[in-house]
Amino acid sequence: MVPARITTDRFVLRRFNRRDVDSLAEAVRASIPELSRWLPWAHPGYRREDAASFVRESNQAWREGRAYDFTIRDPRDPGRHLGNASIWHTSRIARSGEIGYWVRSDETSRGIATEVTAALIDVAFDTMGLHKVVLRIAVGNRASERIAEKLGFHRDGVLREELLIGGRWVDHTLYSLLAHEWRVVHPSTTDPVG
Repeated sequence: MVPARITTDRFVLRRFNRRDVDSLAEAVRASIPELSRWLPWAHPGYRREDAASFVRESNQAWREGRAYDFTIRDPRDPGRHLGNASIWHTSRIARSGEIGYWVRSDETSRGIATEVTAALIDVAFDTMGLHKVVLRIAVGNRASERIAEKLGFHRDGVLREELLIGGRWVDHTLYSLLAHEWRVVHPSTTDPVG
């Protein structure tokens, strides 16, 4: 079972609740110029209602075991939303999943996404029993590409016109990481499925 709370060296990732709506909406609105370049849901008219809808849908997906969304918080300032990190199954038969993340614009370049993605990789392989984790990163999003590279992901290729973002089709680079590759770098983890 995916834990509802994960602690890293510097941050807490926890399941969303209704009290997170305002801080989520504020973080998204503060980051729209950057987020809208890469994510289809980030638009200039993003409102509190959009955040509330996301939190409701996130909790429903969690209950159904479809996806696990986390709010990223600094324990020294727990009311401030730093970004989101998510993990979900893409194929249960193939034991594969995907991780997604974003960090508010005024908190980038602190290694937040790298640290929380590493924590979710541990969950993917050790708790969910996945064999492979992928990242789909919009072509040109160099900051996210660097995260994939730092964490040892393999660049598999480009998915052409993968998402419609801001009225234009955007290509995405597909990165993958296999459980045994992660364990070379993190030998303390074990393969629960074999």
